[in-house]
Amino acid sequence: MKLGPGEPAAGPWRVESLDAFARSLAREAGTPAGRPRVIAVDGRGGGGKTALAQRLHRAMRPAAVVHSDDVAWAHSRFGWDDLMIAGVLEPLHTGNTVHYRPPAWDRDGRAGHIDVSPDATTVLIEGVGVSRRALAPFVDVMVWVQSDFAEAKRRGMDRDMAELGRDVDEALRLWDEWEAEEVPFLLDDRPWQRAHFIVGTASALPHDAETEVVVSRG
Repeated sequence: MKLGPGEPAAGPWRVESLDAFARSLAREAGTPAGRPRVIAVDGRGGGGKTALAQRLHRAMRPAAVVHSDDVAWAHSRFGWDDLMIAGVLEPLHTGNTVHYRPPAWDRDGRAGHIDVSPDATTVLIEGVGVSRRALAPFVDVMVWVQSDFAEAKRRGMDRDMAELGRDVDEALRLWDEWEAEEVPFLLDDRPWQRAHFIVGTASALPHDAETEVVVSRG
């Protein structure tokens, strides 16, 4: 597996059921008084963060997922930490309801809100940079998803072509633009150093990707 620039290889790895991993995250986070636990699922674009967060969402009910792509929509690839703090994390930490419209949603006429049910006992925030330094004080447990650099690019381009209707040339151009910002951002921030757990999505260990994870302690 070829890792992205600056990222060290994790290990030793073990295969764990998704339910057992969810229990480990809950134990690590504890039971904060008056608010849900906040778990960050971070990693490179195309690395498998969203799929992992969705599976954990099902395993940790009542839970909610907040995607950084929604917070950053039509705003900035990486300069959105102030929006995540003010719109999502500060309300969660003060026991308030999250019902948030980022500024660009109003400007560009996107309907709806980012909502978190007041019944949620766990909130998963997922996306590249959700465990960055600026957000770390608001996060109880940080997960870094370690992926093969080339495979993540291929998966990301395939996703963009399927979901956004891009052709190969456009998908490659936009991915390269994204990568030109992602690589220096992660090299500077190094979120893998703050991870409590690292989940490998390109591991050679045999496992069922729907019901198991390959995990290492951070």
